[in-house]
Amino acid sequence: MEKDVNKNNSMIQGKSYIGVGCGAVILNEHNEILLQLRNKSPEKGYWSIPGGRVELFEKIEDTIKREVMEETGVQVEVVDLLGICNHIVENEHVHWVSPSYLCKIIKGIPEIKEPKNHLDLKWFNINNLPENITLTTKVALENYNKYILKNT
Repeated sequence: MEKDVNKNNSMIQGKSYIGVGCGAVILNEHNEILLQLRNKSPEKGYWSIPGGRVELFEKIEDTIKREVMEETGVQVEVVDLLGICNHIVENEHVHWVSPSYLCKIIKGIPEIKEPKNHLDLKWFNINNLPENITLTTKVALENYNKYILKNT
């Protein structure tokens, strides 16, 4: 099997070796979840929770805060770990391990901050989501529903 490398002949996280990413489930007072429309692989054209890759020596909780700020311009507080997704997209030759966290906005109003990476940003009723959601979003919502059941 040929290794995936970038233009500098370096190995690529999530393609050459398993990557570590994370995502934020952010809900508002109307039971709506914040999703962004991906404009890059993996799962380009699908709605996804905000998040991204964990950098070397960075705690996952710090990654969540950094990525949400970079992507949406809001500051979040990490509330709790929801679960882990084995984000394997074989037809795109991508493999990530991605924990998702329940988060709440503590400052700011969400907006698109990375237009090359995200085409849109919207609040969706958690019970009326678009069909084209990413695998990480599906798993995060399944874990959120288990979390709610366990904590009520």
